Amino acid sequence: MSAPASELFIDGGNPQETQSANDLLRSLRPDWQRGIDGQTTNPTLVAKNPDVQGYLRSGKRLTQAEALAEYRKIIEAVSYVTNGPVSIQVIADQSTKADDMLSQARRYRDWIPNGVVKFPCTGEGLAAAEIFCQEFPVNITLNFTQSQAAAVFQATRHAKFRVFVSPFVGRLDDWGENGMDLVANELKMYAAGDSHVDVLTASIRNVQHLLYAIYLKSPAITIPFKVFQEWVDLELPLPDNSFDYNPKDLKPITYQEYVLDQDWRSFDLAHQLTDAGLTRFMQDWQGMIK
Repeated sequence: MSAPASELFIDGGNPQETQSANDLLRSLRPDWQRGIDGQTTNPTLVAKNPDVQGYLRSGKRLTQAEALAEYRKIIEAVSYVTNGPVSIQVIADQSTKADDMLSQARRYRDWIPNGVVKFPCTGEGLAAAEIFCQEFPVNITLNFTQSQAAAVFQATRHAKFRVFVSPFVGRLDDWGENGMDLVANELKMYAAGDSHVDVLTASIRNVQHLLYAIYLKSPAITIPFKVFQEWVDLELPLPDNSFDYNPKDLKPITYQEYVLDQDWRSFDLAHQLTDAGLTRFMQDWQGMIK
């Protein structure tokens, strides 16, 4: 079975894992010489980077400038491994304004030529992305509802560069809902549009998530190295037409009909998991800072 059309990214902050995944794909699958297609990062993953953890274990804390320098070093190292999209996340919480996010994004734009800037799926995040998608590729993260994805579609309608939206399936599963339903629903909704937004299946927790995302033809999928290694241990299986995803006792997420040509601000962007994700990212980032 040939390599899937879905782009496969590594979700992490350790460039050595990215290199290992890239090498494994190329060595184990002769038909997969393209290797890893890209990378996603966030403040939590930066805080888990081995070099950063070494600083923290020694009792050292970083200044904001030093933490950003470490983030840039990670991004540049990943960019040596893959020429594909590498997502760099703005440092933001619920109080961060669009102008602040735009200022950060314009700094990150100069880090690597294949960068993508991640904005949160909030009103301020989309206000920033609406402007920046005309300057550089964007990825809208912490997506938990189809309504949010509809807003992303409309906010980025004038994009001149690639646009991703990242539904967090694992966190929805933890919430008791079938996160993979959100991926399927967004793919269906976007199929009726102009295809300018790519669904990037995120928060992958297991090989079944990965295989179902491939089966659904999610344009991109980001995988923690741990899950990637589990997939390798299974000899990199791919789903065929008989693949059946079992959500067990998770609550289905029903498809909703949305009119995609209305103002993005008219869509409901609120979700507790978006707020919780922003809080966690900021806490992990601040945990590195003096």
